[in-house]
Amino acid sequence: MKVFPKPLTAEEECCYLQKFREGDIQARNILVEHNLRLVAHIVKKYQSAEDDTEDLISIGTIGLIKAVSTFDEGKGKLATYAAKCIENELLMFMRSKKKTSRETSYYEPIGTDKEGNEIHLLDIIESEERDAFTQISLKSDSQRAYHLLREVLTERERRVLVMRYGLYCQRVCTQREIAKKLGISRSYVSRIEKKAVEKLRAGMEWPA
Repeated sequence: MKVFPKPLTAEEECCYLQKFREGDIQARNILVEHNLRLVAHIVKKYQSAEDDTEDLISIGTIGLIKAVSTFDEGKGKLATYAAKCIENELLMFMRSKKKTSRETSYYEPIGTDKEGNEIHLLDIIESEERDAFTQISLKSDSQRAYHLLREVLTERERRVLVMRYGLYCQRVCTQREIAKKLGISRSYVSRIEKKAVEKLRAGMEWPA
């Protein structure tokens, strides 16, 4: 486990802040280093199973550096101000990651067809502009796919697909996460997912 430097005393912190205001960059670095425990503490609140701790600490440290660089006594205590900056940086990262995960999940393989070709969720939604993700939601095929999601799938199949592919703006989950939430095995989740996708594909082939 990584060991961070101990926090500075109030007197030490005040001294280094003054030095930094006078142009001493090393003083800023010391303030950052001795507040890394705060970053690690906040990261624990936002970390999920698939997140890398080191990556989140790096993101949080960016927020800490911004806090130290823009802090003045009128903003209260450094730790309180820094905590807000660190949280803001982590939240921006999480929102960006969630958006990217939803988009890329449409292109990730979810199985194979009879010829051994990879099947993607995007294959379910027949669209003339298959490479334009931003236009998918505007296509009638997308609306039909969501209609089929409600009409032809069982409650469990629908829940699995919603969690697996981040539908309805939900967080994208791994099969292992879904298995834990539903109290079933990962292999069973995989079978449910495959069956649900086959139902949607079959529904899309019938005339509307």
